[in-house]
Amino acid sequence: MNLEAALIEHASPTLVGLKPASLFRVSPTSSADFARQFLHCRTQLATLGLELLILKGCRKRSSYLLYLYRSRELEALLKQPEHHAFLQHMGYKAWDNVRDCLRQLAARICLEQDFPHEIGIFLGYPLEDVTGFIRHKGRNYTFCGCWKCYGDPRQARLRFERYHRCTELFRRRYAQGVPITQLVVAA
Repeated sequence: MNLEAALIEHASPTLVGLKPASLFRVSPTSSADFARQFLHCRTQLATLGLELLILKGCRKRSSYLLYLYRSRELEALLKQPEHHAFLQHMGYKAWDNVRDCLRQLAARICLEQDFPHEIGIFLGYPLEDVTGFIRHKGRNYTFCGCWKCYGDPRQARLRFERYHRCTELFRRRYAQGVPITQLVVAA
C-alpha cells in the first residue's frame, strides 16, 4: 500500500484547497510499513498546513479511517454560527479548537452504532446536504455524486466535476513522478 497514492486518489480536492477535509479508509498489508508511511506523510503535509489524523484504527483488521484537513479552513467552517449551532444540536460540547471537536467526532465514530452523519460538516459538505440527508434518511436527494445533495443539483454537479478534474490531474501528475509535496497547494 502506498499512502501517498491513497491521498492522491481520495483527497486531491483537499490537497489543492477545493475542500477543507477528506476522509478515506486504508487497509495496509503491513502495519509497520503503514506506520512509517503515515508518519512521513503527516510530517510532510504539516509543513504545508495540512493535518493527517487517524480517526479510527483497528490493528487486528489492519484498517484505518484517515482524515486529512486544512486546519484554518476547518476552524473557520466550524465557527460559522449555523455549523456551530448544528453541531451543538447533534450533541457536540463546546470546544476551544479544531482538535477538541475532532476528538468528539472520533469518539462518536468509535462508540455509536450508526456512522455519525454530521461528519459531512467536517468534510465541507453544504449544511443543507447534511441536514437533508438526515431528515430524508438518504432518500429524495436532488443529485448524487461524491455525496447525496439536497440543494441545487446544477451547483452540485459542477462542484463534483471540479473534484473529479482535480483528482484526474493529480493522478496523472503523480504517475509522471511529481512528488505529492509539489502537488499540494500550501494552506
